[in-house]
Amino acid sequence: MSELKCQVIEDWKLLRDITLGQYFPTGSVLHKLDPRLKIFLVFAFIVAIFIAKSWIDYSILFAFMIAIMILSKISFYFYIKSLKPLVFLMIFTGILNLFVTPGTVIWSFWFLKATYEGARLAIYMLVRIVLLISASSVLTYTTSPIQLTNGLESLMRPLKYIKFPSHEVAMMMTIALRFIPTLLEETDKIMKAQQARGADFTSGGLIKRARALIPILIPLFISSFRRADELAVAMESRCYNGGEGRTSLNTLKFTYVDLWALLICAGVIASIFIVP
Repeated sequence: MSELKCQVIEDWKLLRDITLGQYFPTGSVLHKLDPRLKIFLVFAFIVAIFIAKSWIDYSILFAFMIAIMILSKISFYFYIKSLKPLVFLMIFTGILNLFVTPGTVIWSFWFLKATYEGARLAIYMLVRIVLLISASSVLTYTTSPIQLTNGLESLMRPLKYIKFPSHEVAMMMTIALRFIPTLLEETDKIMKAQQARGADFTSGGLIKRARALIPILIPLFISSFRRADELAVAMESRCYNGGEGRTSLNTLKFTYVDLWALLICAGVIASIFIVP
């Protein structure tokens, strides 16, 4: 019974560790930046991550990311929490690159051969994943769902000329991102309720564990559809009819702070090409 209780606590902690989609209004400089600029800079930073080739490049990007986290005034604890759900993926990716990449063998056992080039590539991949998740977390932590929707819609507005529903796509992306913590909280409640009724999600083989998830998945799907229906009714009651003729209460404006942020980020990304 104690082992089962410990497993429930670990599962609950894992769900609580997923912070994607959450917003922390700390009032920092990053919160005041134009959401269009933040979205653009995140994509530019992601491109720079894959362009970087040397330790110096990654050191520059890593130091820049640390500075951004400090400016956000959000505890590093939340950024670390965003990485916890991907620990298994990071370990698997590192081991795969270590033993699959051909090169100078530094350790071998039976058919497994670890190479120097594989170790170097594995570390690069781990750093890339950490930087990618950190950059995405900074964007969602410092940008409210409404700002994110307005920013995405504004960036995709030129696509209207080819009949692309930019507002609807931006709304769907933002709602999906915002519902992640809500669904995780709902899953946590369902798991606790099922555990209180004697459900066992830990013992048995793979098939038995998969069957044990049915009491969680069915109520979760029902709850998700109910929330979606309530959201649709709420939007219809407010006469929402898409982006056609829709105006915004707060107009997005590009300020001098945004210009300085753009110049600083451009300088950091340019250093990737300049530094050998």
